Amino acid sequence: MRSTCNLALSGFLLCVCLLLPPFARAADASDTKAASTVPASLTAPDVDALLEELQAGQNKLRQRAAEATRDAELAESDALAREMTDKVQLLLATSLMPWHAKLQEQLDVLAPVPTPGAEPETPAVALQRRTLGGRLSQLDVQIRQAQSIRDNLAKLHKQISRLQHDRLSDLLALRSSSILQPRFWAPLVKPDPGDSEAFWSFNALLLKQFRFAWQTARWPTTALLLLSAFAFWAVGPRAFESAIASLCLRRLPEGRLRRSALAIATTIASVVSTACVVEITYVAMTRRHPLVPPLDQVAENVMRLSLICASVSGLGRALLSAKRPSWRLPVIADEVVLAISPIPRLLAVLLIVFGTVEQINRVIDSSLEVTLFARGLVSLVVVLVIGAALIRVNRVRNTMAAAGKPPEARSTLAGMLHAGITVTVVVALFALLAGYITLSRFLTYELVWVSLVLCSFYLLTRLTQDVFENLFSVQHASGKTFRNLFGVEEAHLDQTSTVLSGLATSLLLFVAVVALLTGGFGTTPADLFNDIVEVFGGDRLRSLNIVPSRVLNAGLTLAVGLYLLRSVHRWLDRKFLPKTGMGVGMRASLLALFTNIGYVAIALLTLSALGVRWDNLAWVVSALSVGIGFGLQEIVKNFVSGLILLTERPVKVGDMVSISGVEGDIRRINVRATEIQLADRSTVIVPNSQLISQNLRNVTMGNTSLGVATLILIFPLDIDPERVRDLLLQTFLDHPAILEQPGPSVLFSDLTPAGITLSVTGYVRSPRITGSAKSDLLFEVLRRLRDAGIPLSNPQTLVVRRSQHDNLEQQPSETRAFAESEAKNCTPDVSPQN
Repeated sequence: MRSTCNLALSGFLLCVCLLLPPFARAADASDTKAASTVPASLTAPDVDALLEELQAGQNKLRQRAAEATRDAELAESDALAREMTDKVQLLLATSLMPWHAKLQEQLDVLAPVPTPGAEPETPAVALQRRTLGGRLSQLDVQIRQAQSIRDNLAKLHKQISRLQHDRLSDLLALRSSSILQPRFWAPLVKPDPGDSEAFWSFNALLLKQFRFAWQTARWPTTALLLLSAFAFWAVGPRAFESAIASLCLRRLPEGRLRRSALAIATTIASVVSTACVVEITYVAMTRRHPLVPPLDQVAENVMRLSLICASVSGLGRALLSAKRPSWRLPVIADEVVLAISPIPRLLAVLLIVFGTVEQINRVIDSSLEVTLFARGLVSLVVVLVIGAALIRVNRVRNTMAAAGKPPEARSTLAGMLHAGITVTVVVALFALLAGYITLSRFLTYELVWVSLVLCSFYLLTRLTQDVFENLFSVQHASGKTFRNLFGVEEAHLDQTSTVLSGLATSLLLFVAVVALLTGGFGTTPADLFNDIVEVFGGDRLRSLNIVPSRVLNAGLTLAVGLYLLRSVHRWLDRKFLPKTGMGVGMRASLLALFTNIGYVAIALLTLSALGVRWDNLAWVVSALSVGIGFGLQEIVKNFVSGLILLTERPVKVGDMVSISGVEGDIRRINVRATEIQLADRSTVIVPNSQLISQNLRNVTMGNTSLGVATLILIFPLDIDPERVRDLLLQTFLDHPAILEQPGPSVLFSDLTPAGITLSVTGYVRSPRITGSAKSDLLFEVLRRLRDAGIPLSNPQTLVVRRSQHDNLEQQPSETRAFAESEAKNCTPDVSPQN
C-alpha cells in the first residue's frame, strides 16, 4: 500500500460523494426528469397510449443503437435506455401495481362465486364481479406489457454495453503513428479544416457565454464571484484543514484516530473547496441560466474531472503529510515524502488541463487523428509524471541505503503494488512508442483509477478500525457509557468492536471490488452506487422482493428477536422453571428445545420481514437437498436425533449412562451431540444419532434407581459356609450406605475344587455411590475375615516338568550319553503349587 500512497493517486469518492453540489444537481435533475414523465393520475387509455409510446421509443432506440458508429452515440443511446427503464419502473410502481392490488381487494370483498346448485347471486353483484374482473384482466395485460418493455430495455442495455466493449477492444487494437513520428504531431502543426471549423464554432459559443457574464450590468458580480472562488481555492483548504486539526487535538483521544481523522479532513477540505470553487465559477459564468448543449456537456464533464483531480491532490497531501510527519498514516521516510510531495498536485493539474482538451474534442466530434493526438498527450503526461515519481523514489532510497540509514518497513502487498505500477508505466510507454495510443491511454487511466480506489479503501479502512476501537474502549467515555448502559464486560466490548470493524471492512472491500470491476476513471459516485445496487440487488434478489427498507426491517427483527429470546430464556432458567419442581435434566431439555424453536422462528420472521417469497426459494431448497444428500446427511441425522432426545427424553441431563464402553454423567444435550462427563472429569462428545440407534444403558433412569454393590469371594473347601455367610451379612448390614429394604443377601454361587464361591449383594440409594460403597465393604470384609481367622482361597498353578528326551538330538555328542542317563530317572511330575 505504501508505494501507491507514494504516488498519491487516490481519491475520496467513496466518502464525500454526497457533499458534491454538481453531482447532486445532476442527480436531482435526472430524478425530476424521470418523475415528470409519468403523470400523477392516469386512466386506462392513458396507460395504453403511454405503453405504445414506450414501445415505439424502444424500437427506435434499438435501431439507433444498431446504426451508431461513435462512442458518443452509444453512450447517448444507453442513457436514453436507462431513462425509459425508469419510466416503465415508475409506471409499474406508482400506477399499475397499486391499481392491481386495489382491484384485487375489491374483488376479494365480494362473496365467492356460487357453486352449481346453490342460490344464484344478485344481478348487481354479478355485474360488479364482471366489471372488476374485466378491469383486472385488462390491467394484467398492461402489467405484462410494461414488464416486457422493461425486460427488453434491460437486454438492450446489455447489448449496448457489449457494443461499447467491442468498440473499445477494436480501438485498443488500433495502431496509429508513434509519438516519435511527425504524423502524430501533424494535427498541432497542420490542423484539419473540419476540425478547425468545429473548434472555432465551439470557441464562438464560449466567447458568447463569456460576453454574457461580463456584460455591463453583470461584470461587478462576476468579478466578485471569481475573486471569491480564487480566495476559496487559495485559502479554503488550508484554513479548513487547520480548523479540523485543532478540533482533533482538542476533542479526539490520543492515538491513531487523530491521524486518520486529520487525513479525512485534509481530503474533504480539498474536495469540498474545489467543489465550491467550481460551483461559484459556474454561477459567475451562467447566472443559473441553462447553457447550450455543447457547453453544458463540457461544463458537466469538467466539473466531474475537477472533483476527481481534487481528490487526487487532497488525498496525496493527506497520506504524505509532508508538514506533519508524526501524523502520517503510511510508513514512508521523510526523504521520500519530500522528493514526491509536489507530484500529486502536478498530476492533478495536468490531468484536468489535458482532460478538458479531450472532452472538448469529444463534444465537437473531432477527427480520429485529433482524438488520438489528445489521448496520446494525456497518456504521455501521466506516464512521464508517474515515471518521474518512481525514479525519484528509487533514487532517494538508494541514497539512503548508501548512507547506512535503515530501510523502510515493507510488506509483500506494497512490493506487489510497486511492481505493478512500474510494469504498467513501462507497458504504456512502449505502447505510445509503438503507436497503440488508445491502449496506452486505457492503461494510464486504469492505473489512476485503481490507485484511487485502493488508497480510498486503505484510508477508510483505517478510519473505521480506529473509530470502532476508540468507540468501544473502556478507557474512553463512550466505552464506559456502553458498559454501564448495557451491563456488558470489557471483553464483550472488544468483541463488538472487532465484529463491527470487520463488517465495515468487508463492506468497504465489496465496494472497492465493484468499483474496480465496473468503474473507471471518471466514474461518478452515482454511477458507482448504481453499479453496487446492480451487483448486490440483481435479478435474483429482485425476484426475492428484497429492497433496502425491508433489509432494515429484517435487521431490526433479527436484533429484537434475539434479544427477546435471550431475555425469555434467562427468565425461564432463573425464575419460572425452578418454581415448577421439575428436575434439573427436565429443565435443561425444555430450555434447549425452547431455544432451538426460538432460533427457527426468528429465522422465519427475519426472512418474512425481508420480503422473501417462499415460492421463489425452490433453487435454495434444491441446493440444500443436494447438499443433504451428499455432505450434510450426518449433520441432519444428528440434528433430528437431538430433537428426538429433547422430546421423548430417553436420557436427560444428569443421567448416568453407558454406551460403547463409555460410562458417565450427561452434562449437556446439544442439537448435534451430547456431552458425557467421565469419572476422571474428562468429557466425551457422542453424536446424538448413536444415542438413538445403539443400545444404551441408562443407569439412573427413573427416580427409584438403586445401586447394586456386589462382592464375589472364593473360600477354601474346609471352611464353615454358614459362619462365613453370617459374617458377610453382618458386615453389609453394619455399613451405613447399604439399604435395609431391599436387604443384603449371600448367594452360594459355585463349588469347585478350587474352593467355595460366595456372592454378596447389597443395595445403595444411588448408582453413583456404588464404587465407593464397594471399596469400603472390601476393606471391612477383609479386616473381619482376618480377625475371624477365615482365609480366602489361594489360586493354584499347575506346573508340568517335561522330559528332556525330545531335546537329546540337539545336545552335543559328548554330553548326549549323560543326558540319556538322566532322562531315565526323569519322569513327569504334576503337583499343585501355591
